[in-house]
Amino acid sequence: MTLREVKTGQTVTVEKLLGEGAVKRRIMDMGITKGTEIYVRKVAPLGDPVEVTVRGYELSVRKADAELVQVRQ
Repeated sequence: MTLREVKTGQTVTVEKLLGEGAVKRRIMDMGITKGTEIYVRKVAPLGDPVEVTVRGYELSVRKADAELVQVRQ
C-alpha cells in the first residue's frame, strides 16, 4: 500500500521509499524515512496534495511523491 491510498484519519508506518536519486532524497529531507509514523489529516478533493502530520509537524505531499512511499498500517 502507498501513502496515496491511505484514507483520511489513518496512521501508518513507512516501510520503504520507492523513489531514487534526488526524488528519494527530497522525500527523506521532509522527514519521511523508514519506520516513521504518518497521520493523514486531509486529502484534497482531486487527491492532490495529501496533508499529513510527520514528526509533529504538518506537511503537504504531492500525489506523485505519495505514490513513492510504501506504508503499512
